[in-house]
Amino acid sequence: MRGLRVPLAAAVFLGSALAALSGWWPWRRPGVRPRPLVAAPLAPTSDPGPSFIETVDTLRRGQTASTLLARHGVIGLDFTRITPRLLDPRRLRPGLVFSFRRVHRDSSPSEVRVRASPELLVTFARDTQGWRAAADTIPWRPELLRIEGAIDNSLYDAIDRQVADSQLGPAERVRLAWDLADVFAWQVDFTRDLQPGDRFGVVVERLVAPDGEVRLGRILASELAVDQKALTAFRFEAAGRETFFDADGNSLRRAFLRAPVQFRRISSGFARARFHPVLGRWRRHEGTDYAAAPGTPVMAAGDGVVLRAGVVGGYGKLVELRHRNGITTRYGHLRGFARGIHPGARVTQGQVIGYVGSTGLATGPHLHYEFRVNGVARDSRRVNLGHGAPVPAALRARFERERDRLLPLLHPPAAVPAAGL
Repeated sequence: MRGLRVPLAAAVFLGSALAALSGWWPWRRPGVRPRPLVAAPLAPTSDPGPSFIETVDTLRRGQTASTLLARHGVIGLDFTRITPRLLDPRRLRPGLVFSFRRVHRDSSPSEVRVRASPELLVTFARDTQGWRAAADTIPWRPELLRIEGAIDNSLYDAIDRQVADSQLGPAERVRLAWDLADVFAWQVDFTRDLQPGDRFGVVVERLVAPDGEVRLGRILASELAVDQKALTAFRFEAAGRETFFDADGNSLRRAFLRAPVQFRRISSGFARARFHPVLGRWRRHEGTDYAAAPGTPVMAAGDGVVLRAGVVGGYGKLVELRHRNGITTRYGHLRGFARGIHPGARVTQGQVIGYVGSTGLATGPHLHYEFRVNGVARDSRRVNLGHGAPVPAALRARFERERDRLLPLLHPPAAVPAAGL
């Protein structure tokens, strides 16, 4: 019997263990439930990796969508047949980014994604029936970002110094500098008026996508201290359009822009006389020269009618506009004229009327701009353009509420750090 004790004990223990694992215990007390087992997840023996391979490509200038698709082995995908309204191949702009996905075992993509607009993602998926299209709206989440700082060199350098890549990318910072310059385009010439020690402040929307992508939204409020003058701007909707007003409710928009071209620098300011580099003698200079790359668009400084559009002596190719109240503006040394610019044509402020060149008596590409009142040349940067149209009386109370809401964001308590709200 002693020889049987060990096998019997082992058999009883084994049976008890099996019964416990199966949730049955023959000697359990009545009313006592078995404790459930908790299974630990099994570690995978190997990492299977992603289920697809993704390749990203960009539509190049002069390239068609068909060429781009063929380069990645996409067969049978016809935008015009599937979704011409969402993605018209005749209107695709260079720089559009395409994403191609294929599973490991396939040689050609089974999914193509393209951002048709900042708010719209179009996905083409291939199945046994062919290609199908789906459109998804991208839910951008707005966040407020406050930025402020001193201007030592240029507005872009000042913004670039204050904003980290994690807050806004380099391209978005460039856009913010241009957008802020556009807000004050009627008050400030950003190549001549800014001086070391001037300051800026801006409250702007930063839009964040679910995948973490960040882009710039709207400027809500901004302030610029230039030459000991404080300029403020508040975004407000009036007459169905969002525009900017100062703290008193006057529109920042004026009858004339301070500068008629997006330029790199001003090579020569308004002066009574200067040594002409071509003629080799002193000559009265009655305008402002804006040095810029050849082909840079030149804008009409204000609404008006074209008086002249042709070659005029030392001006080379010239456009002259007639405005109200005896004001005329001249744009000289152009490389060419925009379509539709001819004597008698009406133009609106900001409309492109020509392109920077070096025709006439010019040593290099630049725009010669003149501002004349009753035939007398005036410094366009010193002319008083008055005040803009005020907020309509019916909207005044609403504007003041919006202004008072934005002011604490533009000037928060000292405890709130800049570049974050």
